[in-house]
Amino acid sequence: MTRHSVFDPGCRACPRLARHLAAVRREHPEYHAAPVPPFGDRNARLVVVGLAPGMHGANRTGRPFTGDHAGILLYETLHRFGFASRPEALHARDGLRLRNCRITNAVKCLPPGNKPLPDEVTRCNGYLKAELLALRPGSVLLALGLVAHAAVLKAYALRVKDYRFAHGAEHRLPGGIALLDSYHCSRYNTQTGRLTAAMFRRVVRRAGALVARP
Repeated sequence: MTRHSVFDPGCRACPRLARHLAAVRREHPEYHAAPVPPFGDRNARLVVVGLAPGMHGANRTGRPFTGDHAGILLYETLHRFGFASRPEALHARDGLRLRNCRITNAVKCLPPGNKPLPDEVTRCNGYLKAELLALRPGSVLLALGLVAHAAVLKAYALRVKDYRFAHGAEHRLPGGIALLDSYHCSRYNTQTGRLTAAMFRRVVRRAGALVARP
């Protein structure tokens, strides 16, 4: 990985993740089972930052939050507020387009148990940093979960203790960037009620309002 590479489809910087993906490819040869690239408008003012590809979602389809439970609420809400051309993400060639929005992950490869290790988040952070450095002033970051929140702060060389994560929290970052926090739209969070559709819509609505400002 080079310091300012936005994405490397052949990255094998994390030995544990590389071994895991190799095992997944053997078991599911039809799966993408490789680093998953960001998806959406390269000049977007809204960037959604997730955790990592899901086993049977992005790791299968090759597109963030596509084909799994976590993408249901995300894409429906993005569509509701005009950021997506359709409310469902089924596969990478389903015609879905993002408008003024881009989706990426703190870690680009599927981690075992959906839990990347801290050093894996750090190794992958150079890619996220390159993405964020390209943002225009006035852009908005929506971090889905604490790991994504911390990865964004790491990319800006900021301390987590100075920017506390909380659902609905709003932070001002250097360069005129806004950071909004949300609980991750995972199956566990949505089915237990920790994150409801109404809660998530409020955060995305706020993100939309910030994006719409001159």
